[in-house]
Amino acid sequence: QLQLVESGGGLVQPGGSLRLSCAASGFTLDYYTIVWFRQAPGKEREGVSCISSSGGKTNYADSVKGRFTISRDNAKNTVYLQMTSLKPEDTAVYYCATRWGSWSSAACYYDIDYWGKGTLVTVSS
Repeated sequence: QLQLVESGGGLVQPGGSLRLSCAASGFTLDYYTIVWFRQAPGKEREGVSCISSSGGKTNYADSVKGRFTISRDNAKNTVYLQMTSLKPEDTAVYYCATRWGSWSSAACYYDIDYWGKGTLVTVSS
C-alpha cells in the first residue's frame, strides 16, 4: 500500500520552531518532486515549498521564504520541512505530496500524484 505519512506537528509559541517529516512507504520517493502544502481553517490550500528529486532545487512561497527550509534524505525515503520563526498565521494542517516528472519551479504545486493525510501545526501563545 502506497502511503505518505507526515509527522512532527504540534503546538508551538510564536517565534518557535518545528520540523515536519514526510515518510513514504510502499514506494520510493527518489524520482519524485516532493511538495508541502498547508491549509488554514477557513482558507484554501496553498503551496508552501517543493524540492526536486535530487534535492538540488527548491522553491518557497513568499510567505515562508527565509523561515522554512525543505530537505530530503532519499536513503531514509523521507522529506523534511524545517520551520523557524513561526507566526500565528502559519497555523494550518500541513500536507506532503508527490509530483512525478521533471523539475519545474513554476509548476511544482500542480499535477500531484499522492497526498498524505496531514499534520496539524498550531502557533499560539
